[in-house]
Amino acid sequence: MNPLLEPFDIPPFSSVSNEHYKPAFLNALEKAHKEIDAIADAEEEATFENTIETLEFSGQQLDRVASLFFNLNSAETNDTIQEIAKEISPLLAKFSNDIILNEKLFERVKYVFNNTDKNKLSVEEQMLLEKKYKNFSRNGANLNPKQKEKLREIDAALAPLKLQFGENVLKETQRFEMHLTEEKDIAGLPESVLQAAAQTAELKGKKGWVITLDYPSYIPFMKYGSNRELRKKLSTAFGSKAFHNDEFDNQNNVLTITKLRYERAKLLGYKTHAHFVLEERMAETPEKVYDFLQDLLVKAKPAAQRELKELSEFAKQMDGIEKLEAWDASYYSEKLKQHLFQIDDEKLKPYFELEKVIDGVFKVTESLFGLKFEEVSDIETYHKEVKTYRIYDTDGALISTFFADFHPREGKRAGAWMTSFKSQYIFEGKNERPLISNVCNFTKPTKDEPSLLTFNEVTTLFHEFGHALHGILANTTYPSLSGTSVYWDFVELPSQILENWCYEEEALNLFARHYKTDEPLPMELVKKIKEAAKFQEGMATLRQISFGLLDMAWHAQDPSDIKSVKNFELEAFRETTLYPDNPKTCMSTSFSHIFQGGYSAGYYSYKWAEVLDADAFDYFKSKGIFDKEIASKFKEHILSKGGTEKPMVLYKRFRGREPKIDALLERAGLSINSV
Repeated sequence: MNPLLEPFDIPPFSSVSNEHYKPAFLNALEKAHKEIDAIADAEEEATFENTIETLEFSGQQLDRVASLFFNLNSAETNDTIQEIAKEISPLLAKFSNDIILNEKLFERVKYVFNNTDKNKLSVEEQMLLEKKYKNFSRNGANLNPKQKEKLREIDAALAPLKLQFGENVLKETQRFEMHLTEEKDIAGLPESVLQAAAQTAELKGKKGWVITLDYPSYIPFMKYGSNRELRKKLSTAFGSKAFHNDEFDNQNNVLTITKLRYERAKLLGYKTHAHFVLEERMAETPEKVYDFLQDLLVKAKPAAQRELKELSEFAKQMDGIEKLEAWDASYYSEKLKQHLFQIDDEKLKPYFELEKVIDGVFKVTESLFGLKFEEVSDIETYHKEVKTYRIYDTDGALISTFFADFHPREGKRAGAWMTSFKSQYIFEGKNERPLISNVCNFTKPTKDEPSLLTFNEVTTLFHEFGHALHGILANTTYPSLSGTSVYWDFVELPSQILENWCYEEEALNLFARHYKTDEPLPMELVKKIKEAAKFQEGMATLRQISFGLLDMAWHAQDPSDIKSVKNFELEAFRETTLYPDNPKTCMSTSFSHIFQGGYSAGYYSYKWAEVLDADAFDYFKSKGIFDKEIASKFKEHILSKGGTEKPMVLYKRFRGREPKIDALLERAGLSINSV
């Protein structure tokens, strides 16, 4: 018996094995095809109910199987799962195209779109109708048969290429290790980092210490390791992932993906891939994105250059460094930060035990939104490290199940993300509550101490839980408009705004306590954390702008004549480069956000969302960071509404006006008042 073919709410992780996936996909695809055909072949007049709504709720089994499978492909993968993904992805792309290019189906959707009195539909129904129609029109429904066939070919080629890109990055991350056996090689590293490195070495059957490219290993070494040559080695390895002209090289994948995306956009009548993407974003056009990034660049670059000069002089004074390189940045920035603020991540870490930080983010959201969290052990998981929770509202009603997967391991991609195993929606009168998951890569507990987070990791946990709240508190009718199903340049608002509480004394008092003594985080350290938050913000902003410009460079023009990924990247970075280039490195070949994930022509949205989150948090601060009235507005107009209305409409309803950039510039120390 195949457990994936039976109805389930919580995924049956323990009874699913690799051989179940492909048959389940094939079965679910066949069933979904029949559901689509029934809609397309219906003889009665097309209506919103029998066409748009029925289409929205078709393929539910396929959705559940796919969400389970692809979530595991990110968090608990193996060679077999990756092979299945390569087989299945083209079939899913074909299915999507079969829907989009189904002429009878499109005629019924178009008939409803053109003949329905929109005033008789609710706001959410109007949005669903518009979204369904645009899903066809923006994806080839109006093309002629020859053009439709070309679109199918492009999409079938793109799906495995994006998968291959991600797999190459993962393999490159996993195959590198820096094995150290001498004391001089580990000079400067904190005890917690050494313990973790020794534990990694032990797992690999080696003596000494092993440093990897996983963030909890890589970042502390770059920040604290005093051996400059080893920092260079590690930095070069990290920056050259999938850039070695071998079987895991992504240069050709980058060129092919961008060319196919461009071809696809042109086929659909758009100037570039960016024009296609941004039509469905708050920013609307590439020109507006460039204007936004250039405006920030003008304000950030002078500050970044001042900060670099200060850092260079500090490194020269401290160690006689004549020419600051990229692999020196984290190390000397940390030393300068300690010098200026007497604040040290390693001294802060004992106050941020993972368990307490989890409790802290729960307490913050409980205070804001009235949620109750219960950790449970009777929910199946895909790995023993995964924690499970039931979340209740103020009336004691279950509103979500939450999975938390916090530590790196083999078969789990790097980074941090929120995902879902089931979205919230209302079907046949029942409000189906979501299954939400946060996946991170925080340092594991060692034999001697629990998992302790850097302050940056604390903000990461809050960030991802902000995304989770967008899913947890969703309250919409239709799954495609639920939770995080919003414009990409709006989706980061709930996550980025929650980070702000990490800097507030009132919030830190809820959870920041020393794991040994239970002493609260001293208030002078809280003050220094807030002061240090502006430290090198010019350089940090310039870095984010550079990623946004690189993304737009790949996607807002014709890439057909690009021959060298590296040279093209250097040109895109020309206005934002601070350090000498390392010819052995290339960012594009591991820029998974835009070549594997959903951020192509959308990386600017991180800074865009910062404008939103700074402006929104400024509103909270005006009344108090736990103000119930503002929290209620945020929950009602932002978190619960998903994509049921245009983001600017929702934001203005919450804030009373459009967002302004002033609060962000002030927070980052980049405003005239801050300089």
